[in-house]
Amino acid sequence: MAHIIVVGNEKGGAGKSTVAMHVATALSRMGHRVGTLDLDLRQKSLGRYMTNRQAFLAAEGLDLPSPSYVDLPEIDQSQLGPNENVFDHRLSMAVAGLEPTSDFILIDCPGSHTRLSQVAHSLADTLLTPLNDSFVDFDLLAHVDTAGENITGPSVYSEMVWNARQLRAQAGLSPIDWVVVRNRVGAQQMVNKDKMERVIDKLARRIGFRNAPGFNERVIFRELFPRGLTLLDLRDIGVKNLNISNLAARQELRELIKALNLPGVTADF
Repeated sequence: MAHIIVVGNEKGGAGKSTVAMHVATALSRMGHRVGTLDLDLRQKSLGRYMTNRQAFLAAEGLDLPSPSYVDLPEIDQSQLGPNENVFDHRLSMAVAGLEPTSDFILIDCPGSHTRLSQVAHSLADTLLTPLNDSFVDFDLLAHVDTAGENITGPSVYSEMVWNARQLRAQAGLSPIDWVVVRNRVGAQQMVNKDKMERVIDKLARRIGFRNAPGFNERVIFRELFPRGLTLLDLRDIGVKNLNISNLAARQELRELIKALNLPGVTADF
């Protein structure tokens, strides 16, 4: 069976689609078969990213390793039973369609709580949660006191992950490997950065996730989106000498892939 990676966080702007596209493309470039789904049926950032990539490669006559992408199939609701949910069927059909030709299926979730996102989390073998280095984003995982030092209780997203874990346990499936990725971490040592690091470490031990390094804020990510490219494609489109920022970003991606500890994967790119 394909290993399912879910990229989820109930807040927009955390870099989910950028992380999703780079992880999927990195796995493809390492020779793995990767299928992707975008559950944000309104914005479809990952879907747009993939469409842009296909259009650019076709226009330039390039054949670069790429993940496959499918939209969720439409379902004839008249065929559903009285207690069956149309979104459950759309997602299960999409996953079933990708599994025979995929080593990995990567599912990008919307930045909000939806039925599709909830079901996808219960399917996750690996759950990847990008998080901006901010207490505003951290509030989705847990509430902290006014000093920003002590955790006072879990928050909405952590509770959803807990429910997904319970569903998997009841179905006899392996536990979710939950990895929280800190994006846009400041380069300088700041009070907020120190507090975030301490409180995330506390929460990781308390509710059971692993920390992994993410991406710093870089202009290159915004520039790559219209062409559907990733950092790993730059040399293939004629960029001979990568600047220091691009090299650092490639290293960040390499460290992230290593930290995910996916089956049969080494960060060799």
